[in-house]
Amino acid sequence: MLSSLPGIGRSTSSGLQSVSIRATVVIPILLSRSISDTVAFYRKLGFTGGAHGANPSYAILKREDVEIHFTMHSPLDPGANYAACYIRVGEVEALYAQMKSADLPAEGIPRIEPLADKPWGMREFAVVDIDGNLLRIGQVLAP
Repeated sequence: MLSSLPGIGRSTSSGLQSVSIRATVVIPILLSRSISDTVAFYRKLGFTGGAHGANPSYAILKREDVEIHFTMHSPLDPGANYAACYIRVGEVEALYAQMKSADLPAEGIPRIEPLADKPWGMREFAVVDIDGNLLRIGQVLAP
């Protein structure tokens, strides 16, 4: 019966049944050694929000349509943190200029990496936060 529904019942190359997922939002949950320090860092980048009222070990931060969640993990080593997320935006140059005004260094942790056109068709930059989380932020280059 489920196989008659749209998007359900199609076989994939692995033999598993394919299910259509129409997500409305995907929200990364990144690690934080200190929720208050993470909130302060992201506020400098223009985010709003803070620690969750029911759970002070969890934060929800937003900037327009972008939402990032953070969960407390005090033993985190920022230099060994490989967590990352990609944020696709419409006006990457303006966002880069705004985030650059936070005066982050170009090297180390935290840092902001330069805006550049990439061979994969994106104009992008990166921010590494105080906990080593990588935010790659980009815009599709015009064809």
